[in-house]
Formats: sequence, structure tokens, C-alpha cells
Amino acid sequence: MAVKIRLKRMGKIRAPFYRVVVMDSRTKRDGRAIEEIGKYHPTEEPSLIEIDMDRANYWIGQGAQPTEAVAALLKVINDGTLKTKEQGPSKKERYEAALAAAGKATDNSPAPRKKAAKKADGPSETAEQVADDTATSETSEKSES
Repeated sequence: MAVKIRLKRMGKIRAPFYRVVVMDSRTKRDGRAIEEIGKYHPTEEPSLIEIDMDRANYWIGQGAQPTEAVAALLKVINDGTLKTKEQGPSKKERYEAALAAAGKATDNSPAPRKKAAKKADGPSETAEQVADDTATSETSEKSES
């Protein structure tokens, strides 16, 4: 059996991401894999590449051939030229900075408003009482004409 280390495409139409898998060379591109050894997200900035190098080296030692794309990813990891994403400010910090830029302080946030209570001046009318009132008003209008 000819075993390859290749990319398995996943994701949406214009937002692909890949899993680095070990599979038989005769299976479909997105078919059943023998083992998943990593992932690759090319659309992120910088690209995310996570590959278990111990498992990759094991499979290469067993005779698995990496495809051109996977060979390039393995070379990037082995050379140490892999860029990592810098951790930015948290969502709360960005929110507070936006409030400060707008000129508002976080301590002066207004209290939530309470809902107005319904007015209960008298007993509520039922549907029958409303129907009777409309019927009597219609008959009174006819008699006046």
C-alpha cells in the first residue's frame, strides 16, 4: 500500500483550512485518513501550522511520501521560520479603550431602566363587555339618524 502524507481540505467555499493526514494514495482527497497529524490554516495572518513532528517522522520512516505542499510545510517547521501570532489585547481591554476614546468612563455607566408598570385604574374589560359596548353605540348612532 502506497501511503502519503497530504492535506485534507475542510471549511467553507472561500475559507479553507486543512488537516495534515496520513492516508492511502488511492483514497479521495477528503476521504478516510489513517491518522491526522496536524492542521494548516492558510487564511489566518500569519498562517497557522501545527504538525506533530514525531508522528510525521515516524510515518516518513515507514515509507510514507509527503506531497509537495506538505513537504513545504515540514520544511518551514524544520527551518524554524514559522511566524507565530502575537497576542493582542483582550476583548474587555479593547472595549474599555473604545469607551475612553469616546469620552465616557466605565464607572459612570447608567443603571438599567426598569419597565413601567401597567396602569390598573379600574377592572379590565372582557371581550364580551367590549362587544356589548360597540353594539350599543352602533344602535344609538342608527337611532339618532
